[in-house]
Amino acid sequence: MVRQKLLTAVMVVALVATGMTASAGAVTAPSVETTTSISESTTVTNVVDGDTIDIEYQNGSTDTVRLLGVDTPETYGTVSPGEFEGVPDTQAGRECLQAAGENASAYATDQLAGQTVTLQFDSQADRRGDYGRLLAYVQVDGSNFNYDLVERGHARVYDSTFSQSDSFYSAESAAQSAERNAWSCRTPNDDGSGDDGSSGGDGSALTIDWVNAEASSLNDERVKITNTGSSSVDLDGFTLADEAGHSHTFAEFTLGAGDSVYVHTGSGTNDADDRYMGYGTEIWNDDGDTAMVQTAVGTTVDQLAY
Repeated sequence: MVRQKLLTAVMVVALVATGMTASAGAVTAPSVETTTSISESTTVTNVVDGDTIDIEYQNGSTDTVRLLGVDTPETYGTVSPGEFEGVPDTQAGRECLQAAGENASAYATDQLAGQTVTLQFDSQADRRGDYGRLLAYVQVDGSNFNYDLVERGHARVYDSTFSQSDSFYSAESAAQSAERNAWSCRTPNDDGSGDDGSSGGDGSALTIDWVNAEASSLNDERVKITNTGSSSVDLDGFTLADEAGHSHTFAEFTLGAGDSVYVHTGSGTNDADDRYMGYGTEIWNDDGDTAMVQTAVGTTVDQLAY
């Protein structure tokens, strides 16, 4: 009898220690709030547009990812000003949004194409959307690219359920107030461009001084850009490109009045004087090419043919 009681006691202790009871007979599942989000490492094989990418897993399987919680202006089909609060449903408003969508796509391509990224799935959101695409945060170099799009004004917050919605809406509000990128379309110009330049300059004073194409190294191949105006220019979202489509998108960079910046073809550490495109081969043709600087909504502010 003593042995039987002892055995019963041991079984009760074991059941309690493993989260089971004699009456339940099963392990208690963790709550949604304590569930850890699943992460997977993938390679971006194609950028469809600003908020959609194609990826390949390490085992060779492929999929399409719709960035969770964000929506960039359409680049295929018709844009919808009504989805972007305050953007007028006029020809100028639609043209501005169309350009903003193309710029968002160019920015995503510049930041994600060919990169190894981490997909993070939100326990409060669906795993896949209406079209069967994965819904995920895209982590690149430790940063949430979905949030980055909203913060820079390339995307609005998509009205859906996800755990980071509060921070996304705060970032959207700040981008709207500063009229960054797509939000500059709230006050579009007649040519379909928006009023850019939250630091006071609209980019019209930017000048491409020269292109050093015949260089001895990748980082000696460079372009000099000068702000000839009296106000600083917020270059966030501006691009430098050649005729073949090679491009560099400026991020979190302001060029002071009278200052110059050198954009190098190769890789390096960005600072106030030098920016790096990150290419592994020369891009500027020795026999002639055209360098173009465009605003965040695609308006060309200067170009230099050589």
